[in-house]
Amino acid sequence: MKPASPRTDTQRPEWPRSRKFIVVLLCASWLGLTWTWHSPGNSKNISPDDPQPVFHWSGIQPASILQYEDCYDGLQCARLEVPMDYDEPEAAATVVIATIRRPARVPLDSLNYGGAIWTNPGGPGGSGVKQQLAMGEWIQNIVDAERSPEEAQPGDKYFDIISFDPRGVNHTTPTISCFPNSVSRATWNLQAEAEGLLGSSDNSLRTSWRRATALATGCSEMIMSNTFFSVAEHADTASVAADMVTLVEKHGEWRQNEVRRLQNLANPFHSHARSLDGSAPAHWTWQEGQEKLQYWGSSYGTLLGSTFAAKYPQRVERMVLDGVVEMEDYYQGPWEQNLADTDKILARFFDSCAAAGHERCSFWREGGPTVLRTLYHKLLHDLKTDPLGVPGTATRGPEVITWSDMKLIVKDGLYQPLHGFPVLADMLDDMTNSNGSQVADFKYNSRKSVCGTAKQCSDPFSHECVLPGWSPYDALPAVLCTDANGSNAFTEDSFRTYWHKLQNQSEAMGDYWAATLLTCAGWKAESKHPFTGPFGGNTSHPILFIGNTLDPVTPFRSAQKMAERFPGAGLLRQDSEGHCSFTEPSVCTARAVRQYFQTGGLPGEGTVCDADAVPFFGSEGRARGVGAGDERLMESVVEATRRSKVPMPL
Repeated sequence: MKPASPRTDTQRPEWPRSRKFIVVLLCASWLGLTWTWHSPGNSKNISPDDPQPVFHWSGIQPASILQYEDCYDGLQCARLEVPMDYDEPEAAATVVIATIRRPARVPLDSLNYGGAIWTNPGGPGGSGVKQQLAMGEWIQNIVDAERSPEEAQPGDKYFDIISFDPRGVNHTTPTISCFPNSVSRATWNLQAEAEGLLGSSDNSLRTSWRRATALATGCSEMIMSNTFFSVAEHADTASVAADMVTLVEKHGEWRQNEVRRLQNLANPFHSHARSLDGSAPAHWTWQEGQEKLQYWGSSYGTLLGSTFAAKYPQRVERMVLDGVVEMEDYYQGPWEQNLADTDKILARFFDSCAAAGHERCSFWREGGPTVLRTLYHKLLHDLKTDPLGVPGTATRGPEVITWSDMKLIVKDGLYQPLHGFPVLADMLDDMTNSNGSQVADFKYNSRKSVCGTAKQCSDPFSHECVLPGWSPYDALPAVLCTDANGSNAFTEDSFRTYWHKLQNQSEAMGDYWAATLLTCAGWKAESKHPFTGPFGGNTSHPILFIGNTLDPVTPFRSAQKMAERFPGAGLLRQDSEGHCSFTEPSVCTARAVRQYFQTGGLPGEGTVCDADAVPFFGSEGRARGVGAGDERLMESVVEATRRSKVPMPL
C-alpha cells in the first residue's frame, strides 16, 4: 500500500436547460455487437457469454416464501413472488424474482456460517443469475476465510453467495421486451450497426434521433399496457431496493426453517453448533423485520446499494460498492461528470504500448506514444471517410469495417484494459496494414445467434421468444428513464448542445456517451414512486467504497463524494485503470474486501492498492505482495478478472 495522491475536481459544466436529465448509455449490443475479452480456461464456471447451462426456470413454482430447488451444478434456485407495487401489496399484479444461491461451505447452523452476501453485476439490466454462473465460485473464495472449513477457527466465516435477476430482467417475470422476438431485435440491431454511431456522419444525429424515438415510444407504451402489468412503472431502482428488503427477510425465514428441518433429521453433522441448553443460536434465528443486508455491488450495482443504504440505513450489515456511481447526479442528471478520466486511459494505452515493444504490443512503432497517437487518429479519420471492405472467407461472410466499429472496440478497451489493450492493439495494427481480417473475424464472432424454432416462439413477446442474453438491453431504458422522471423532456437542439459538450470532455467516448441520452427520447413511462433522496445516510455499519485511479465512466471522485455522504464509510483506491476493480487483479484489494466481510474492519484512511497485473506486461514483476497464504486468493482474483464481462453501461 502507498499513500493516496491528491486529486482535484473539475468544475461541473452547467446544464443549458432548466430541467436536468439522466443520460442513458447504449451498450455495444445496441449495435448488435458485444465485444468480450475472455480467454480459454479450465474452470467449471462459465464466462458470461458462454452458452448457458440448460435449466428450465418455468419448472419452479413461484411462492411467497423462498423454496430453493437444486439447479445447474451444485446451486439452488427459487422464484419469489413479491408485489408489483409495495404501496398496494394486495393488488393482483406481482413480480416473480429469479434467485440463485451458491451454498456456504459450512452448514447453516455452524457457528462459522457468515450468512448470505447478495451481489449485483451492474447494468441496469445485468443478470445476477449469469453473474453467479460465471463468477460466483471466485467471489465466494475471496470473501470466505483463508482457512478451509475443516481447519476453521472461531471467528472464521463462510458465506452463501446469492444473486437475483432484477425486475424486468432475464428469468425474472414479467420480462421486459421491446421486440416480439429476438429475430426482430437482431434485424433492428443490424440496421443500427449499418447506420453507425452518433458522430459517424453528418446526418448521424437526425438518423439516431428518429431511431431512438421510434424505439422508446413504442416500447414504453407497450410495456405500460396490461400485457406487461405496467412493469415499466415499477422497474425503477428504488423498487428493486425494496425487493432486496423482502429477499433478505425471506432468506432469514428460510434459514431458520431449514436449520430446524436439518436438526429434526437428527443428523450429528448438524448438531454440533447448537447451544448447550438447546436454545436457538442467534446467528441463524430469523430476526423478523430486522434482517440486515450483506452486499457486493459493482457499477450500477453501487447505485442500487447506495439507494438501499439511503432508504434503509438500519439494515446495512456489510456493503462493498465498487466502481461507484454518484447517486445524486444519476437521479437528477445530466451525467456530465462520468468522462472526467476517460481520455487519460487512452493516453495510458499509447504510453504502455510504446514501453512494451513490438513483441508485447503489435501496434508498437518507433517514435513513442506521439507516433502511435498520430497513427491512431489517422486511422479513425480514414475509416470515417473510406470504410474498409474485407472479403469473406470459408468461415464468415464479407464485412465492412467502419469508424463506428473501431470506436466500439476502443470503448471496450478502456473498460477492461488488461485484456482489452492487447486486443485493441491487434485490431489497430490489423487496420493500419489495410487488412482488416482480424477485425472482421472479431466483429462476426461477436454477433449473437438468433436461431430458434417456431415452437419456441409461438407467442410474440412471450418469455420464450426472447433468447438468453437479450432482455437486459430492453430493461436498461425501463430502469434508467424511469429513475429520473422527465428524462425525455429534451429537444433535438438541446441534445445537440449536450453532445458537443461531451465531445469536448472526451475524444474517445464523448460521441458514444452523448448518444445514450437518446434512449429516453420519446420514453413515456414514469415511475409510480420516483426516488428523490436522501442521497446519503448514517448506516448501521460503515460502507466500503472502492474505485480505480482511472475509470472510464465512474471516476474516483465519485467514490470520494459518496464516501462523504455516508458517515464513517471507508474508501479504497486501486491504482489501476478500467471500470471496477476486477478489471485488473489485486490481492491487496481482495484482502481488504475479505477483511471487511470477515470482521467489519475498514482499510486505513488513504489506502491505495497496487494491481498485480497490468496491460501488455501481465504480472511481470508485479506480484511482490503475494504471500504464502495468498495463492488461492490470487487465483480467485485472476479468475474473477478473466470472467468479468465488458459491462453494460454501468
